Amino acid sequence: MVDLKKKPFYLDEAAIAWVETTIAGMSEREKIGQLFVNMVKSRDPEDIREVVTTYHPGALRYPSVSGEEVWEQNAAFQSHSKVPLLIASNCEAGGNGGIKGGTPMACGAAVAAADSTEMAYQVGLLAAREATSVGCNWNFSPVVDILYNWRNTIVQNRAYNDSPEDTIRYANAFRKGVREGGMGDCAKHFPGDGMEENDQHLMMGLCDMDCETWDKTFGKVYQAQIDDGVMSIMIGHIAMPAYQRKLAGRELSDSEILPATLSKELVTDLLKEKLGFNGLVLTDASHMIGLWHPMERRLQVPTAIAAGCDMFLFSNDQEEDFNFMLEGYRSGIISEERLEDALRRILGMKAALGLHIKQAEGTLMPDKAGLSIIGCEEHKKAARSFADQFITLVKDTQKALPIDPKTQKRCKLVFIGGEGSVVGGKLTKGNSEEVKALLTKVLEEKGFEVYSDDMEIKGKMEDFRNNYDFVLVAMDVVGFAQYNSVRLKWAKPIDQPWYVRELPTVFVSFAGTNMLIDLTMSRTYINAYMDGEPQIRSFVDKLVGESPFKGRYNDNVWCGRWDTKL
Repeated sequence: MVDLKKKPFYLDEAAIAWVETTIAGMSEREKIGQLFVNMVKSRDPEDIREVVTTYHPGALRYPSVSGEEVWEQNAAFQSHSKVPLLIASNCEAGGNGGIKGGTPMACGAAVAAADSTEMAYQVGLLAAREATSVGCNWNFSPVVDILYNWRNTIVQNRAYNDSPEDTIRYANAFRKGVREGGMGDCAKHFPGDGMEENDQHLMMGLCDMDCETWDKTFGKVYQAQIDDGVMSIMIGHIAMPAYQRKLAGRELSDSEILPATLSKELVTDLLKEKLGFNGLVLTDASHMIGLWHPMERRLQVPTAIAAGCDMFLFSNDQEEDFNFMLEGYRSGIISEERLEDALRRILGMKAALGLHIKQAEGTLMPDKAGLSIIGCEEHKKAARSFADQFITLVKDTQKALPIDPKTQKRCKLVFIGGEGSVVGGKLTKGNSEEVKALLTKVLEEKGFEVYSDDMEIKGKMEDFRNNYDFVLVAMDVVGFAQYNSVRLKWAKPIDQPWYVRELPTVFVSFAGTNMLIDLTMSRTYINAYMDGEPQIRSFVDKLVGESPFKGRYNDNVWCGRWDTKL
């Protein structure tokens, strides 16, 4: 059972009294509602009122829209809710994770490339400043997964790197910034992603380590987060057979192996008891197929809470999932003791963030004038400084750099974009066209003539060499929740790199770090990590030699092949 006086809550008697009094005053439906993190599907004020008064959510998460829209939405939710709401954003790499127009700063891989705990701290702090301006109070970050498998697509850029020690340093610094910025923090995705190439959006994940190895890696990372006072931990739809079998107390068949979200052995026995986590536990998004693998939805929903998760992230169908949770409680899948413990952790986190006091004072929502901090010049300047530190020259064996716009003015730009990502269960078009346009603009500002029109045929090599001075292949390949493997797709055969021996050719990735698997012919390759304006401008500065490359890489970048190093 939770102890609200201890880490990470540290509640005094008055705050504990608020928690207990509030729970005692809740109806059955209000108690069940607190278990859900609502995914906002409509910002219409009447729809918001209906959601709050019917389903009584404990928290909410929303699609990224403008700061003004988010502020109005959050204000409506808080005004209708008896109990103050936790309002979450996914600000892993900057304010852009929760607000359209927020500042993209540095993803986990970028922080590791710079090897800077100060950068990690600043990203957490500045992201929190932007997010709190719209009333957010809970950051679903940091990502503390460890990228052991270069094929992994889910956390390739989001994880720091393949070092538990580095992950601890950066994550602790990031969380310090988040907390100082006025938000609750959340380490994810327990028991650990980065071991495999599969995406839990599409199938159950697998952390196939033995117990001793896990203790020294992911276990070490999570223990450090717990010891340092992390407020919440998100559970991934990731099985860990070794520990589930060890803690089950009986022989388990393969068919009994569950994603951690449904496993009492992993959530209660390992995380809460063995590692001693006294904070709030929530599931990863419940519409992910990794959760659907072992049992029907009617059982999934209450079983996650019974296993030890305190909150259930999103719904497949709001009404149906609410009723499944209610039925699970009434049938005994969720015990009274388990429900009360979950509620104390949920309200304990709200009290630890002072939300009950702010509600009483009428200050749950910040002054609307504070929205000016979103994407402000100060934050953009910081992001440029970060990018200058982390953009990484992986190799330049052809000695093509720097590119001089005076003598190599004519740039043939080949731009390879992604096909979008699945967000909230819907395919969302990516921003590749905007990235291409911005890159073109910045190159032209440096004095280049940029030619990005599609060619119909290769033609004569002599003509190609006479028409252009160098080729820039820019990749913004982003895919999420669609594929178990995100690889470079040459949609237009004419774009394929037949030109690499004809002219100096520079490859740059503004997304995934491990694109060399599809570019063994490249001789100059750069990782820029992110596709925001600060990162693009810093890349071009380095392309022309106005700034040196400072980022570092690890061996994952070679994708396990010798020829990627040539």
